[in-house]
Amino acid sequence: MSPEILSTPVVETAKAPGREQSRARAARRRRIMVNAARAALLVAFLGLWEALSRAEVIDPFNFSMPSKIWDQAYTWATHGTALGSLGEQIWYTLHEALLGWGIGVVAGVVFGIALGRITLLADVLGPYIKVLNSIPRIVLAPIFVIWFGLGPASKVASAVVLVFFPVFFNAFQGAREVDRNLVANARILGASDRRVTLQVVIPSATSWIFTSLHVSFGFALIGAIVGEYIGATKGIGLLVAQSQGTFNAAGVYAAMVILAVVALLAEGLLTFAERRIFRWKPSDSGN
Repeated sequence: MSPEILSTPVVETAKAPGREQSRARAARRRRIMVNAARAALLVAFLGLWEALSRAEVIDPFNFSMPSKIWDQAYTWATHGTALGSLGEQIWYTLHEALLGWGIGVVAGVVFGIALGRITLLADVLGPYIKVLNSIPRIVLAPIFVIWFGLGPASKVASAVVLVFFPVFFNAFQGAREVDRNLVANARILGASDRRVTLQVVIPSATSWIFTSLHVSFGFALIGAIVGEYIGATKGIGLLVAQSQGTFNAAGVYAAMVILAVVALLAEGLLTFAERRIFRWKPSDSGN
């Protein structure tokens, strides 16, 4: 055997770590570039908004300006709001959104998997699901206030109806898209319908369900905020309503910024949980 043949595997083995390191460095550089571009875009947008407002190219009374929005948020954080501390308002809204999100997710997953697995049930309930989905769910918020009053129950109900349908349809589609060979093999091995659902269908549909969770939490916040805007005793939605009633544009925008931060934090937690659960999936180096 020639020396060239013996040396080839060593060379290839030595090159492999180098390629991986190059790819990791390229991915790291791309992340830095993307984050820098995002920050620059945000700074440019806020700077342009501030400049146009101060020059009165846009009406500062209606559109406010970033500096006033920051001052309003800082005042709320340090001195509280007319409704109490800012942390209390955030927690009140977040509690309603989380409770509605949890109920909506559980109901959506259960009904989605059930209708995805049981064809007769899907045929019977399918038209009713479509009719309910066609109703603009935001308009149900005033009805829930009438039914459940100004307390948290009406906001939780608004969050539930907004969360249920995206989770339901994703769980339903995930149950329908399960590999039939996996189901057939499980049955050959003697698995009952219950075990097939729990050990094959639900794990296979998990990625579909997690996709809906990212969107549905935002919907839960919307449901809670809309319910508070219509009628409440506490919460960020009530802060928005009071700020609008006093023509305080900075207050409206400050509340929106606070909600955006809460939503981003929740999105980060969901992404972290998804990566922990789906560690077997190949990561996208471009993100």
